Amino acid sequence: MASSRPEGEGKAASAWRPLRTPLFRNLLLADVVSDVGTFMQTVGAAWLMVSLRAGPMYVALTQTASALAFFVFALPAGAIGDIVDRRKLILFTETWMATVAIVITVVTFGGAMTPWLLLSLTFALSAGDAIESPTWRAVLPELVGKQDLAAASALNGIEFNFARAVGPALAGIVIAAAGVGTAFAINVLSFAGVIAVVARWKRPVPHRTTPPETVTGAIVAAVRYVRYSPSLRRVMFRAGATMFFASALLALLPSVAHRVSASPIGYGILLGCFGAGAVLGAVVMPAARARWSTEVVASAGVAVLGLMTVAAALVHVMVILAALMLVAGAAWIVFIALVNTLAQVLAPDWVRARVLAVFLLVFQGSLAAGSAFWGTVAAHRSILFALAGAGVGTVLPDSTVDASPWNHWRMPVPPAGGRPALDDGPVLVTAEYVVPEGQAAEFLEAMHEYARVRRRDGAYRWGIFRDIEKADLYIETFLVSSWAEHLRQHDRSTAADRTIEARVFRYATGPSVVRHFVAAETVAHALPPRV
Repeated sequence: MASSRPEGEGKAASAWRPLRTPLFRNLLLADVVSDVGTFMQTVGAAWLMVSLRAGPMYVALTQTASALAFFVFALPAGAIGDIVDRRKLILFTETWMATVAIVITVVTFGGAMTPWLLLSLTFALSAGDAIESPTWRAVLPELVGKQDLAAASALNGIEFNFARAVGPALAGIVIAAAGVGTAFAINVLSFAGVIAVVARWKRPVPHRTTPPETVTGAIVAAVRYVRYSPSLRRVMFRAGATMFFASALLALLPSVAHRVSASPIGYGILLGCFGAGAVLGAVVMPAARARWSTEVVASAGVAVLGLMTVAAALVHVMVILAALMLVAGAAWIVFIALVNTLAQVLAPDWVRARVLAVFLLVFQGSLAAGSAFWGTVAAHRSILFALAGAGVGTVLPDSTVDASPWNHWRMPVPPAGGRPALDDGPVLVTAEYVVPEGQAAEFLEAMHEYARVRRRDGAYRWGIFRDIEKADLYIETFLVSSWAEHLRQHDRSTAADRTIEARVFRYATGPSVVRHFVAAETVAHALPPRV
């Protein structure tokens, strides 16, 4: 495994240092209030469904309506987040969710709510969250420096765990005292802080030198980028596998709590300890990352989480269980923070929101599948068997590469009369290489690695050919769907690609000659008719 560390590793950074950035601090505080309101909304919706005597199926469907929105909208939302102004998208979705929350509140106070209307409005509310989530994660590197990304991600995790602990408890008190409509009304007010902070954010508008993408094209580019990015695929696979196992602890925690305490207070205590552990983990993590690599810290966190999961199956004493949850919460936040940081660092800005959308699908899908699987195992075998099996953790690899832009290609400059239209295509690009005798094998091996970069950035066909008359001349060819897509390729290279390209030119002498060709049918259509 590589021993190199990402930028900023090896330097002790305070877990609270991102709070020195006013915008991040204000957004985090506003998000705490907003997430508390969201959890109050979730509890209120479930309670209202029960009050409507809709039956257990409808109660369960309230969770389905929330989760379904992420699977429907996450990937298109990521594409939109990379095309439009991210600040405006966040502002739009927050306003959308506030509007839907107002409708829910008014209908509830008016006594006109029905089970299907509540499900529809819950889906509409979650749709706004699903569309916003990839973009919200993608702007984090804009708010703090790369060195503070892990700490900022950990603080976001702390905020979420705090809201998860406070929101449901507060909802129970409000619903009991003033009714479910009041809980919904508080959720409406909780959006005000985020809307105010985002509205005042003076985000620099990125300057685009290439044609804008369509939503469909952006989705295809996202899938292609992940497919031809081994580092991203490894992180997503490891994150999904780890979440599949780690989900068992929280999914079965109510059953574990009921085993040692018949009161719901016991479950609340264990959740509170888990949240407190998350705070502890965020505080300890920067010092750990200053001493060890990301791989070591993440692997240790996963291993500790696995041990705590197994131990939870064996312990029947509340005090000891609470201590285990404290440690498990710390290990959990270390994993969540580092895996999110890796995904953000590995994705360049032009594709970050949609890559994070794919990551979100993998992450949430593994969480949902793992919870269902381990719940089924516990029902058919035992809680002990399920937790013991889930305690087998996976190790997160050290997959950090430099994804900062590296636009070093010469932009093609066609003559005034021969400039193709943006949608003209396909486009054939050729590049010539002179390879000394005896280095052909090494050169071809490097070129096939380079092919992955070409395909990742837009090529749908690639090849390398040898001139039969000049044994040392090789020509690389690749096809791109349109002239606009080829122009975008010039902005998609990353600094990490420099190493791959350097390896190619280690075996090829002299600069390659690059030529661009547009399909002859397209050119013919563009020419004036002959007289």
